[in-house]
Parts: sequence; C-alpha cells; structure tokens
Amino acid sequence: MTTLATENTSVTAEAARRRSIAVISHPDAGKSTLTEALALHAHAIDQAGAVHGKGNRSGVVSDWLEMEQKRGISITSAALQFVYRDVVINLLDTPGHADFSEDTYRVLTAVDAAVMLLDSAKGLEPQTLKLFEVCRRRGVPVITFVNKWDRPGREVLDLCDELEERISLRPTPVTWPVGEAGRFLGLLDRQDGHVTTYRRAPGGASIAEERTLDAARAAEELDDDYVEALEGAQLLEPVDVGTFRSGETTPLLFGAALANIGVRQLLDAVVDLAPAPAARPTADGGDRPVDAPFSGFVFKMQAGMDPKHRDHVAYIRVCSGRFERGMNVTHQRTGRPFATKYALSVFGRERSTVEDAYPGDVVGLVNAGALAVGDTVHEPSGPSVRFPPMPAFEPEHFAVARSSDPGRSKQFRKGMAQLEQEGVVQVLVSDLRGDASPVLAAVGPLQFEVAAFRMEHEFSAPMVLETLPLSVARYVDPEHAATVAAYPGAEVARRRDGATLALLRDVWHARAFERGHPDIALDPLTPNLP
Repeated sequence: MTTLATENTSVTAEAARRRSIAVISHPDAGKSTLTEALALHAHAIDQAGAVHGKGNRSGVVSDWLEMEQKRGISITSAALQFVYRDVVINLLDTPGHADFSEDTYRVLTAVDAAVMLLDSAKGLEPQTLKLFEVCRRRGVPVITFVNKWDRPGREVLDLCDELEERISLRPTPVTWPVGEAGRFLGLLDRQDGHVTTYRRAPGGASIAEERTLDAARAAEELDDDYVEALEGAQLLEPVDVGTFRSGETTPLLFGAALANIGVRQLLDAVVDLAPAPAARPTADGGDRPVDAPFSGFVFKMQAGMDPKHRDHVAYIRVCSGRFERGMNVTHQRTGRPFATKYALSVFGRERSTVEDAYPGDVVGLVNAGALAVGDTVHEPSGPSVRFPPMPAFEPEHFAVARSSDPGRSKQFRKGMAQLEQEGVVQVLVSDLRGDASPVLAAVGPLQFEVAAFRMEHEFSAPMVLETLPLSVARYVDPEHAATVAAYPGAEVARRRDGATLALLRDVWHARAFERGHPDIALDPLTPNLP
C-alpha cells in the first residue's frame, strides 16, 4: 500500500511539472519560427533556424519533411519536448494551412493549452478563427502572442478590441509594447512597470541581448513612449488565472519571434499560467485521473522520419500513470497486448530513447503498425479504458489514384495503406472503380500534393491523380447503395471503418437526390468535436 501511494504521489508530482501546449495560427504568422525561438530560450537548441533557412541560418527543426523545407510551410505537426524552469514543456507545432486542418485538430485533442499567434499587421485571420473555435469547444485555454511587432502593423488597442469584439475573449496584458508596431522600443511588464529593451543578435539566430529598466529609469529614458505604454496597458484588466482557464480571458503578450524578442516572457507565461495535465474525460462519460494506471491515446501517426528505415511512429499522449519503456500495454480496440520496446522522445526529426513518461508527455512508439489514430492503449491490469475518438471532418476534394507503373502495384498498395493510417488523406474504395484505383478524399487539395510527393519519394510508387467533380460526402445506409450508384453524377464508396458514403457533386446535387428519394437519408459527416 505504501509503495503504491508513493508511486501515485510521484505521478501526481511529475504531472504537475508538465505543460502541454500547441501553437496555432493562420499560415505565415510565424508558428514554426516561434517554436524555434521557444526551444532556443529553453536552451534545447544552440541556434534558431529560419523557415526558409536564409543567410547563415539553418532551417527550423520542426519543419523536417523535404517538402516543408522546399515550400517554406508546415505540412505536418511536430512534437518538441524541453525543460524550462524545471518544468517539462511538450510543445506541438501545427500546420497553419487550412488544407491540413485535420492534423491540427487532432493535435488539439492532445494539449492542455494553446498559444494563439497573431500577425501584428493582420490580427485575427480566417484559419486562426477556426482553430480558436476548436479550442473553445474543447475547453482549451488560449494565450495570445502578437508577433512581428518590429514591423509596421496595427494599433495595439485596435488588436485588443478585435479579440473582444470578434471572439468575445478579453485580453489581459502580461507585456505591452513600448512604441508602435515598426518602432519597437521595448516591452513593458504590466505587473510592476519595468521595461525590457533589446539588441537583436546579428542574423537573429541567437537570443537577443536584454536590458531591464525599472519603472523610474524607463520613464526617464523612454519619456512619453513609456507613459503611453503604461496608460494603455492599464486600460485593460490584469491577468486572472481563473478567467483564463475558463476561457473568458486571454493573457496577452507581444514580441518578434524571428528576432527572439518577447519569447522568454511567453515561456514564463506558459509555466505560470497554463494548466498542468488533469483528469481526462473518457468515452463512457467518466474521467481518468492522472494517478490512475497508465493510459494514453494515439493522436498522430508519422512515417518517413528516418529515411534509412521504413518505420512509422505512433504519437501517444500520456493521460494517466507512468509509462515505462518495455512495458506491455493493452491495445483497447483489439484487446491484444502491445510491446513498447522502441519508445522515443521526439524533437523534430531527432530521436532519443525515452525510459519513462508521465501525464502530458508525448511518446513516440516505433513500428506501431497495429495502432491507428484515435486508438487507446492502457496498462493491462484493471478495467479497460477508452478515450473519445478523434475528430472526423468532411472531405471536399476527391481524386482517383492509380499507380503509374503497374509493376509497382505492391508498393502502391503499401503506400496507400500507410498514408491512410497516418491520416494524410482518406482512402475510399469506390464501387465503380474497385480497390486498384482508390478514391482519395481530402479537406484541401494540398493534401493530394503531399500524398503524391510521398508516394514517389518514400515508397517509389509514383501515382497519377484524376480529380473528380465531387465535393460532398454523406453517410448512406448500405441497403440504399445501389440507388445512389444509379443516380447520375453520384458514386458510392466504402471507408476503412466500413462506413458507406454517397459522393455527390455539391450540396444542390445532394438535395436533388433527397427530393427524388425522400425515403433515403443522406447524413452529413459532421465533425466530431467534443
């Protein structure tokens, strides 16, 4: 009894040291750059890279796919873990492009808080709004970081008003800029009035040199700019942990990630304000406390991380208990045992063996071919546990995939199965075309580009894609499949989970079918967002 109590106390203490966060924003707001800057300030890396690797700066560690490096965008989410102020931070950098929304939404199931990144000149952009709404629905509290303050942008109070008016989120300043956007003189600390000034390191690859001015010295040196910043910050209410975690307010910070300015204060806010892992809701409506026996769920599958091997990694969010490398766990969906001999801590593309992990941590299990996104794993002892399924989204783009070389049909099938398992695209088998010519379904067309690139470069199975004039998928009862298939311009396809889908040109096409067949229901693939 004493040993068990001690172990539970250890798990609780370790969970309290964890912060699991995601960085979300519209494309080009600077997510990958901020991720790099956070790792630099935590001394997890020696130099910060740049998204395009310009000048003497390398590429960012979180954008490791060849296609990401060529195009300068994040295509897949990346997991980074580092220690700051004796707190273990699990940081998930996510794609901002709308075409990769599914990957981002899955990541948001695995974090306890999010950093919402705004471009100082653009404010709340469409994809930021979508991702914020997911955070709100899931009860994920949001810290706001206004980036690129060293460039011309909007008025600070205008940005604050936008947060409150458009998403009903009251900003509570942690820092406040001295000087307007493009004339960045320093950062005011809202709590005690001191100011931090910066001298950017040459090239921006290392931490900017800081100088701290107390309130009196700042007033003397910065004169009217200091007074204006102080008065502006005091117009808004101070940070309150309770209203932040309940989703009513957002701690607000400013900076310039590319110059590594304001990043330390953001890390401090994550440590001081973001919640530690807590009891996790289960699929049966209960809660799994952090000190319960080990459990976790797969929120992402990724292959191609090591070009020398054809392995794939299952990213597991630890929800309860202590994970130990080599332990046998139960794969809840199949009820079968699963060995965890190859367990990794993943830092971008770099890997290191992990011996143990605690609630809030992300563990990569190698060669986990039996696992799929949304699966739960748990310690064999005690009752089974299952966490809610991953969000599922309606595809709006469809294309038929065919191997360009019939002699490589085996590699083609293997690649298709791998991309489907990872969630890169949805792979459907059309009754019209058969399994040799699967129909790929995607939220955005860039997913097709990623699939084609990886099929050629990872599986040596180049494919030809034929875009289909379809944009709507609906559930239909299998007994009505023949009626749908006979309808002009419609197709019937089967999903891996056995669901039967009606594929139609557009919503008007779907409505016309329903009017002609009032006895057949076409049910939407509504996103399953808890």
